[in-house]
Amino acid sequence: MQIVEIETLIVDAFPNLTFVVVHTDEGITGLGETFYGADAVAAHIHSVAAPLLLGEDPRRIERHASRLAGYVGYAGSGVETRARSAIDLALWDILGKASSQPVYNLLGGRTQDSIEIYNTCAGGMYVNSSRGQSVSNWGLREGRFEDLHAAITTPGLLARDLLDQGVRGMKIWPFDSYAEASGGHRISQRELAQGLSKVAEIRDAVGDEMDIMIELHALWDVPSAVRIVEALEEFRPFWIEDPVRSDIVDGLARVAGGTSLRIAAGETVAGVPGFQSLLSQGAIGVATVDTTWSGGLSTAKKVGGLADAFGVPVAPHDCTGPVALAACTHLATASPNTLLQETVRAGYLGWYSTLVEGGAVIEGGHISAPDEPGLGIRLLPDLAERDGTTLRSSRLSDSALLLR
Repeated sequence: MQIVEIETLIVDAFPNLTFVVVHTDEGITGLGETFYGADAVAAHIHSVAAPLLLGEDPRRIERHASRLAGYVGYAGSGVETRARSAIDLALWDILGKASSQPVYNLLGGRTQDSIEIYNTCAGGMYVNSSRGQSVSNWGLREGRFEDLHAAITTPGLLARDLLDQGVRGMKIWPFDSYAEASGGHRISQRELAQGLSKVAEIRDAVGDEMDIMIELHALWDVPSAVRIVEALEEFRPFWIEDPVRSDIVDGLARVAGGTSLRIAAGETVAGVPGFQSLLSQGAIGVATVDTTWSGGLSTAKKVGGLADAFGVPVAPHDCTGPVALAACTHLATASPNTLLQETVRAGYLGWYSTLVEGGAVIEGGHISAPDEPGLGIRLLPDLAERDGTTLRSSRLSDSALLLR
């Protein structure tokens, strides 16, 4: 089996998503995805990755993972890593289809039939431009499942609505605007109280029925993060996520060492060595590895095993797209130390269905991986031909294929 074509698709309505389709000479295709900087990712795939992969056996996944790490890009979650992550997912999809097995079986088989989910309270247009993680890019609007707007305006009602759907965990970020105002170096007592009031509304509405995750988006310096975490302790949040940047390992460890609350981090960490530092210094109590930013399923599986060796659970990150969620669910299904799976209901109950069919199954607050071969998710047949879709292709010529 040989790789004969690699395609990238970018849809105007979701400009941060890059879909990757890898074609083989046996007619088997694999689907991958990554998020953010889509044009740059596509350019790297066609200029750097495709020449290394065309004509190669797609089943040699570890070999390709090593080669695609390249001279640069192996230590961070930049363009090179995001590109090879998307390709890695597509190669696992091909391997599953070629062996007639769901990917979770290739990763070691089910350790649990379904995984409890939590809802990240984003909306349908969350981080839908190149402006990055900022208040101006929240895509705030009212409507059903526009959970970021609800988290700001009616967090107690939102918590009740989620519980009615069987979802017992929710993640909110009530302090981000204050971090932007001060550069993450100062939060006033008034601002602290305003942020805490959103958490208090949830506790007042549903008590301890709801697990509350507090996202700080790595926007704070260490002293400010310590202050916020200390103030949150009375509300018993399930975890505090990314209080400071994950590459400030000593600082993250200082935050973790000063509280009994779990610290979750890792979504922007690429490669196994980055997690080794976090785990060995006791900086995290939950590893939030991202399959599309860390190096793909190949890396994420190793991270899960490393975390298990330190007695730390994983909760795979997903606030991006439908293929990432499918890949996360296969990883979570096969990992014995999975704690929870992140989901965004504005995605899986909303816009995902405009792009794909199949994928992870969510019911009653739990998620399960598809049982069909591969990742179990496909782009809608008309997506490539739609207005607003940019399709690029790198192909192995017939003459080159014969010479290989």
